[in-house]
Amino acid sequence: MALPTYATKLERVWHYTYLVLCAAIFFFLIAPIVVVIPLSFNVEPYFTFTDKMLSFDPTGYSMRWYDSLLTFGMAKPDAPRDLSWWADVWQNAKWVQAAKSSLIIGFFSTIVATVLGTLAALGLSRPEMPYRRIIMAILISPMIVPIIITATGMFFFYSNPCEPLTWIGLNPQCGRLAGTYLGVILAHATLGIPFVIITVTATLIGFDQSLSRAAASLGANPRTTFFRIIMPLILPGVISGALFAFVTSFDEVVAVLFIAGPDQQTIPRQMWNGIREQISPAILAVATLLVIFSIALLTVVEMLRRRSERLRGITPH
Repeated sequence: MALPTYATKLERVWHYTYLVLCAAIFFFLIAPIVVVIPLSFNVEPYFTFTDKMLSFDPTGYSMRWYDSLLTFGMAKPDAPRDLSWWADVWQNAKWVQAAKSSLIIGFFSTIVATVLGTLAALGLSRPEMPYRRIIMAILISPMIVPIIITATGMFFFYSNPCEPLTWIGLNPQCGRLAGTYLGVILAHATLGIPFVIITVTATLIGFDQSLSRAAASLGANPRTTFFRIIMPLILPGVISGALFAFVTSFDEVVAVLFIAGPDQQTIPRQMWNGIREQISPAILAVATLLVIFSIALLTVVEMLRRRSERLRGITPH
């Protein structure tokens, strides 16, 4: 933004100093992410820039680490790349299996978190709701409490989920949730619910409650009012919260290490195992793909935010 002609010399100095500070902070935040991208194309099995890469020699760059995401763990990686080769990739490649697990867990945990978080936000948005602040603090506590504490509590609870019922004299037959897909999905849903509550609650702040009363006065029942009046207006906030919940599940590793069994190898857990057992630049290739995936999701969130502002009569900025 250009400075006005009447700006003083001190104001001009502060303006350009402020721009330099913003650029420095932006570089500090983005540099660790950007530096990963060229390193993922390194032809050598190193995590540093080689002389060929620094001199922009084409022989110093390669797609080998992206190719290894498909071949690592295959039964016959050197076979001709026909349909049987791709079937081998789908069934045996470890990174592909990790991606499948992350997508399955992320999808179902997002569904659970979105439904429960939206219902909680609708209840907390009503002025007659008692103890709203206390309930809100409890519901968003998984976002505030250190994840290691939450994961530890989930591990002990999932090891014997019916133990609290035995304290009151009941003795139901319950199985362990630890080491199952259901346990990981419920754990990730617990971590994603606070994001849904916050985004939907923020959307409901600008919601005109007189629309619900008008629908009721015209004979609409609560279900019709919700799906025909409330839901279309808060849908951008619901989708934004669902995206944040999905990203939280897709990126989470601590709870997975505590709760998941050997079959639930998500992408973050596979990266963790790769760092511990066999350091390979393939991790950088996965990180690059995750950066691109995150940018795409953030773009969708921004588009939904602008749409929500237009629906509420606010000029997007």
